[in-house]
Amino acid sequence: MPAAAGGPLSAEVARRAVEAVWRIESARIVGALARYTGDFALAEDVAQEALAEALVTWARDGAPSSPVGWLLATARRRAIDGFRRRSALDERYAMLAGQLAEGEFSSGAAAASGRPDELPWDPDRVDDDVLALMFTSCHPVLSPEARVALTLRVVGGLSSQEIARAFLVPTATVQARITRAKKTIAAARVPFELPPSHERPERLGAVLSVLYVIFTEGSTATTGDHLLRPDLAHEAVRLARMLAALLPAEPEVHGLLALFELTAARFAARTGPDGEAVLLEDQDRRRWDRSAIRRGLAALGQATAARRGLGPYGLQAAIAACHATAPSVQETDWEQVVLLYEALGRLAPSPVVELNRAVAVAMADGPRQALSMVDELAASGRLSGSYLLPSVRGELLVRLGRTAEARAELELAAQLCRNARERTVLLRKAATLG
Repeated sequence: MPAAAGGPLSAEVARRAVEAVWRIESARIVGALARYTGDFALAEDVAQEALAEALVTWARDGAPSSPVGWLLATARRRAIDGFRRRSALDERYAMLAGQLAEGEFSSGAAAASGRPDELPWDPDRVDDDVLALMFTSCHPVLSPEARVALTLRVVGGLSSQEIARAFLVPTATVQARITRAKKTIAAARVPFELPPSHERPERLGAVLSVLYVIFTEGSTATTGDHLLRPDLAHEAVRLARMLAALLPAEPEVHGLLALFELTAARFAARTGPDGEAVLLEDQDRRRWDRSAIRRGLAALGQATAARRGLGPYGLQAAIAACHATAPSVQETDWEQVVLLYEALGRLAPSPVVELNRAVAVAMADGPRQALSMVDELAASGRLSGSYLLPSVRGELLVRLGRTAEARAELELAAQLCRNARERTVLLRKAATLG
């Protein structure tokens, strides 16, 4: 195992060092361990055990010169111990022991022989390991909630407590989801490997949808006292960047990344000094992150360059680009936004897409036609119980001068809204209508 780089550390410094390494390298560590052991659940478990051991050992002996190598070697030893307990020296244990003896590190404190910069995994397999980790975490045998929790845990490196805080659920709930997910993967005998080429398009959709759910919750929190959860959104951006680097030929991956970058670029302007929500028309566009906008437009360009037509995420990114590049709400190319929503509605129909198209139609052609669209959507009952429909209907009624009806709709929207910041905005609007 690599020697310590310095003297003892305080418990807090050791904790920060372990967390930093884990957040950056967790996917590669768990991916490599899963490939070595052939057991996804065991890989994640022994990696967590190595983290716990690092908190004690690094505080006592100092951080090792190769922190990742230390964690991987420690986790491998834990895996070997587990196999030894299960079935003495079977073939798998012999294989693992051979890899540990040959592969860089011993169980002692001295640095192993060989080049000091030698990686603790095969660099030719790192991309495959991380991709396999993503596909396994998002396997269709898992429920959507389990996919999100497992992806954030084993690919994102978040703790159960962090995931619980992000989604405002008890830590025990997150832990149960992760435990069930690993048991389900084991029971279904899901192999830790990239799916065959003919299965990848469908399976990639599951991976993208998980990242989309994570980002969406971070960009507009479903419940709670905060409009945004930027840490969660930025974790989704980081994972999307990783996926785009691993799958550079997949246009929809770049489309998803573009959507994330362009949406996150507006975060700083979406809340006021006290955390209150700031509507698009009131945002100070000078606070928008121009670097993120450039990154988003570049990613959208890569999605478009494939000449295969934009998918659902690419189309949403194109809509976000219309907003990100417009000097103001009034100068936004609303006709183009309407066309993009029409295309999105044909490709991925949903009542929310129809509602957003109605908003764009109102900006392009006026509120009367848009209100007819919203009323038709309301009659269908497909957004029953959602605050979005009465909030949009209320805005349209305001523009048509039907203030009493508008106030009733906005008050209804406030009753249905579970986010305190958005609810405050709705009530404030309703109060101005007398």
